[in-house]
Amino acid sequence: MKIIEIFRNYNPRLRVVTYLLIIVLFVLSIGLTYRQLFRFSEYAEKGDRQSLRRIIIPGPRGNIYDREGRLLVGNRPRYSAVVFLNELRPEFRQEWQKLRTHYDTLPQDQVPSSGDINIEARLNVVKRYIEQVSSAIGRKLEISSKDIERHFSQQLLLPFPLLNDMEPEEYALLLEQVPVQSPVQIYTSNARYYPYGSLAAHTIGYVGNSEETVSGNLPGDDLMTFSVRGYEGRSGIEKQFDSHLQGESGLEIWVVDPSGFQYEPKAQKTPVQGKDLRLTIDSELQDIAEVGLGEQIGAVIGLDVKRGDLLVMASKPDFDLNNLSPYIPTRVAKDINERGAWMNRALQGLYSPGSTFKIVTAMAGIRGGYIDGTTKTYCSGSYHVGSRLFRCHVRIGHGGVNLHEAIKSSCNVFFYQYSQDIGVDLISHEAKRFDLHQPTRIELPFEPANMIVPSREWKQEKQNQPWFPGDTANLSIGQGSLRVTPLQVACFTAAFARRETAFTPTVIFDSYRQAVPSKRNIGLTDVNYNRLLGGMEAAAVNGTAKLVKVPGVRIAAKTGTAQVKTRDGMTHLAWTICFAPIEDPEIAIAVMIEGEKGDSLGGGMTAAPIAQSILKRFFEKMGHIASR
Repeated sequence: MKIIEIFRNYNPRLRVVTYLLIIVLFVLSIGLTYRQLFRFSEYAEKGDRQSLRRIIIPGPRGNIYDREGRLLVGNRPRYSAVVFLNELRPEFRQEWQKLRTHYDTLPQDQVPSSGDINIEARLNVVKRYIEQVSSAIGRKLEISSKDIERHFSQQLLLPFPLLNDMEPEEYALLLEQVPVQSPVQIYTSNARYYPYGSLAAHTIGYVGNSEETVSGNLPGDDLMTFSVRGYEGRSGIEKQFDSHLQGESGLEIWVVDPSGFQYEPKAQKTPVQGKDLRLTIDSELQDIAEVGLGEQIGAVIGLDVKRGDLLVMASKPDFDLNNLSPYIPTRVAKDINERGAWMNRALQGLYSPGSTFKIVTAMAGIRGGYIDGTTKTYCSGSYHVGSRLFRCHVRIGHGGVNLHEAIKSSCNVFFYQYSQDIGVDLISHEAKRFDLHQPTRIELPFEPANMIVPSREWKQEKQNQPWFPGDTANLSIGQGSLRVTPLQVACFTAAFARRETAFTPTVIFDSYRQAVPSKRNIGLTDVNYNRLLGGMEAAAVNGTAKLVKVPGVRIAAKTGTAQVKTRDGMTHLAWTICFAPIEDPEIAIAVMIEGEKGDSLGGGMTAAPIAQSILKRFFEKMGHIASR
């Protein structure tokens, strides 16, 4: 009876509220059911993104070898003393509480914010371990709060470095003196290692830290990702073949707590080393070239005439590649800058080729019908072109000179005189037939494209002046505005040795590579080609290039000396080009040495001995001559 009375007395407005609550609960139930059954995967994915973190670990770069399998570039272990901030959390809390207690005794206006106390606590804890490492190795180390906070905000899951790239002695001391239970750990990564130091430094190139680590097809693209810094090529082979040498990245996926600290690994993939590369460089010949250059400024190129292989590419001054790994210290960069050592002079230097260019002028004269076997002149030591007097390098003159003698003794007067008949158009055209106006297309970065083979049109466009007969005289002996690289001159030499006008060098070794068949014939009869060859052989036997002589080997050579105006005054360039053996050419060489102000260099005295050393060892290795 009482219950009936209660319902009779029940307020109708409460009944409405009850119905509304029932409806709301029904809608919420429907919504919850929908989300749980139909949108579960979406919310699970969002949960993963909030609770999972990914670490990308770059793979080691591939090794680089010379043509005979000698290691030119490898990887060395890089040891660092680190702490994982995750493991220091209890100490952070204790230090925070200690600081909080201390600040509670101070006036309110002197109490820092909770965030500032956090920063101070972290710094104090990490400093204790910095001091522990400093004491162990006997070297003062420092750290700033900015470094710690940056790591907290950007790289929390990665190890925090206390000391990077330890010396072997420091590594041993740390292992011996740091307690086993210490959070300080030895973290091993890798850095580039160069067994031969500065050998072929410009050709090999160097690496620098990459801004991004390539993740490839690794899972977890939608997760917050931390990347251990890898390396990328910045110059030379390291840059040109960066994608080939790059390793395959590995990863770790961690479950993290609300503060972002990891506490459980979920997935892992081991990094894979990059692909190896084998170069055409012969490290033994390369070393001979670099020793020959010594402290001089210059470049040496050696080419396999038949297959196009780059055997030697030396440039001085250079640098020890190990000093650039794993990073380039400021003092090292400054030293390289001051010495002008960054430039690969063999590939990038633009120079007047001097009298080595007389072979081009002679071919232009022969092909144009202005020079033949009967062509002669008299060299008195100078020659007038218009009102200007052009001198020979032999002041008293060579006397009667034909083409053979002009090449053997490098007589300027012969070429001054006949260049006036040949003309700039034929000489310029002949140089372009040998591609001296464009890059060689070797597989190396930063080859210039601004070489100069001057012509009437070029001078009018660039200097707004007509071409003069004196310009032709200068061009005929490889001076004036003519600018080419040592690599181009070496390619010209190799092409001439093959009786062709094109030669494309390669720096990538292929044991199956065969001699490339001739496509662009030199366009000289046997008689005319042999006239030039005879003069070049005579130069190597008892002419200007006689210091290139190797007993038992027939060599064709040409020397050159160019005068160049610089900001410091007039300087000289010393050149020697050669190839051998004449009967079946196998190697071609170009040597260029830059003089300094006041130097008086000569191609035959300065450059030829370097070429001779390379030729001698090359033919010893080939078994053509006995080694001593």
